[in-house]
Amino acid sequence: MLEYLLRLALLLPLVGGLAWASLWMWKRLQSGLHGTAPQQRLIRLVEILPVGTGSKLAVVEFGGKLHLLAIGRGTVTAIAIDDRGDFDAS
Repeated sequence: MLEYLLRLALLLPLVGGLAWASLWMWKRLQSGLHGTAPQQRLIRLVEILPVGTGSKLAVVEFGGKLHLLAIGRGTVTAIAIDDRGDFDAS
């Protein structure tokens, strides 16, 4: 019984440390290669608003402009483009 408790006392922190190290490595590798800055993206999701079952409004930044999109089941429709500080209907 004493041998079992000693093995448990040694292996439990080892398994916990391996789990923590693998999660830490996964988090580091998600942003790109080790030691590099994350890449700049051309498209950025600013905000999303659910408006019904399966329907959403999304504001996406692309090319220095904000685009208002209607997203439905299988469809994406551009509603407006903001290039002057406020949305203009297109």
